[in-house]
Amino acid sequence: MRDPDPRHEIVQASQILFANGVVDAFGHVSQRNPDHPQTFHMSRSKAPALVSLEDVLEVDLGGEPLCEPGARLFLERFIHTEIYRRHPDVNAVVHSHAVAVLPFTVVASVPLRPVSHMCGFLRGLKAPFDIAKCAGDGSDLLIRSPELGRALAEHLDEAKVALMRGHGFTTVGGSIQEAVFNAVYTQFNARVLLDALRLGTPHYLSAAEAQACETTTLTQASRAWDLWVRQYTSWMSQDS
Repeated sequence: MRDPDPRHEIVQASQILFANGVVDAFGHVSQRNPDHPQTFHMSRSKAPALVSLEDVLEVDLGGEPLCEPGARLFLERFIHTEIYRRHPDVNAVVHSHAVAVLPFTVVASVPLRPVSHMCGFLRGLKAPFDIAKCAGDGSDLLIRSPELGRALAEHLDEAKVALMRGHGFTTVGGSIQEAVFNAVYTQFNARVLLDALRLGTPHYLSAAEAQACETTTLTQASRAWDLWVRQYTSWMSQDS
């Protein structure tokens, strides 16, 4: 169930990500403008659950708002600008600090590998992006410049998810539905894997299984989105 105004999908995605625990007061989602691919839609700097249609702005690949100069944007908007610049097939980006994923960004000996059939998109996941290699050992770990955003976009390469040491993770997709699905299920896989590791040695998906699972689930992402949007609409009607 698609909305003709892509700004609505930023509001919906923000609510969905909050409801699923992927974001809290922090984190953000964007979507490339389908009519002008060199721009994207993103909310002003605001807790995702509080985002309204009026908060969604069109931003250029320099990280500047087009219709509201001086608007307060996210410090880490350069995650989005540089991924869109380097990866023309990416149409949506989610950035999260989800607690379940953080352990896998700081313990190099335990990689986040797919263990569930819903999470084949995690195949090819690299070791966490270490900002210290670009910014030295005195940074605040935030992607607050185009140069750091470019380094993260290069690290992402062809993967759908980039872990970020001591920080969180970023997911991408060919649509906002896919990027949100990947974000929700990255956290899901992390939780399952953490539980499995307490029991013993997990049986991970093989590379071929992961690819087959990704192919299948990609065709089903809209089912999850439609459910989440209905839940979102219910929450909004209850609040009004």
